[in-house]
Amino acid sequence: MSDTNGPYLFDVGVIALAHTDAPVRDAALSYVRDAITGDIDAVVPYPAVFGAHTVLTTYYGLSNEDASRLLQNFMDARRIHWYDGIPESVVRDGLALASDANVGGWDGYYAQVAIEEGVTTVLTIDDDFERFDAFETEVILSPEEFRELNRFLGG
Repeated sequence: MSDTNGPYLFDVGVIALAHTDAPVRDAALSYVRDAITGDIDAVVPYPAVFGAHTVLTTYYGLSNEDASRLLQNFMDARRIHWYDGIPESVVRDGLALASDANVGGWDGYYAQVAIEEGVTTVLTIDDDFERFDAFETEVILSPEEFRELNRFLGG
């Protein structure tokens, strides 16, 4: 786990991975458990839950019903700070960040939420967030674990 005390923003990939049976899921599951118990200060934008649903059904092969049930259970965690806003200013600033860092619009949005919420670390499974200076990025998978995940996914 990171040396910072948070708050941590959870990226879509971390949320999805924690809800699978992938062999490397423990890297994500440990953070999710710590967020649920309140051992770490976690920020999760509601749109990340929809993104995780898409990832679970598209890439991990879960049924719509199973993915929905798992993520609704996750949403019952009351110690997580659920970010429920999508104000125009956050969207515009997120798109500007996405353009400046040459990342996808969703990553720009999550980066802007991290900035707005005073997040110190974004938890992710890829390195796109390393392009932002406003917070630390913790890639939760080692290169070998990432290769193992890709093998698991058939890639």
